[in-house]
Amino acid sequence: MSRKEETAPQDALFLVWHGGRGTQVSLGDPVHPMAEGLFLVRSARTLSKLYHAVKRQLPADTALCVSPLSAPPKFKGMEPGALKWLRMNK
Repeated sequence: MSRKEETAPQDALFLVWHGGRGTQVSLGDPVHPMAEGLFLVRSARTLSKLYHAVKRQLPADTALCVSPLSAPPKFKGMEPGALKWLRMNK
């Protein structure tokens, strides 16, 4: 294993919310929508890199919150398939 592989970040689970109604965000990472503007992301990016990747795709002054999750969230009433997506994207 190379030194770069040893220090590569593990895929982390993030919760992302933005206030850009009807705005779609494309990240190239596994993503599952939870509700309008709210989604889970599994990514090897840092918090800052993911935040800026989302921010660049939103209209200026759009509210945005990106947070890493140490464990899958508890939820109900979200988009269908969310729990299955979490289980498949560990």
